[in-house]
Amino acid sequence: MCDCKKLGTDEQVRAFNLLLEANKEKSENVMETLQKTQNIFGYIPEETVKMIAEALKIAENKVYGIITFYSQFSLTPKAKYNIDVCLGTACFVLGAQEIFDKVLSKLGVRVGEMTKDGKWIVTSCRCLGCCGLAPAITINGEVYGKLKVEDVDKIIDSYAD
Repeated sequence: MCDCKKLGTDEQVRAFNLLLEANKEKSENVMETLQKTQNIFGYIPEETVKMIAEALKIAENKVYGIITFYSQFSLTPKAKYNIDVCLGTACFVLGAQEIFDKVLSKLGVRVGEMTKDGKWIVTSCRCLGCCGLAPAITINGEVYGKLKVEDVDKIIDSYAD
């Protein structure tokens, strides 16, 4: 059982412990357990992987394998807004690197780093599947295409709370 305060709130830790107890020795419930763990914490904290493996009586590397295979799972916290900048060939040729650099500069972060307020995280991908809109980014899945560097400020500012 987990009694780690650093994982989250008392309520989250309690919910996680109940989840582990409900799935004790039920290796067939690994996907459901991972999904519910992610729902509880917003991601799958590294510290929980070993606990899940022990509770479900499966190998820790199998749990990691599932987490890293399926894109729905994340081992890192998610921000309120997740920006994904396409660096695929079409986007790159049409200036995606400059857009990427501008996004990072505006938010004052490095790739994969969350802003101090937990509001933004910036990643890149090789293709968003919308090459006709190159260069493109997504924010929480919403596509912004045919971008110019000067569009970045306006787009990010539109998410001001």
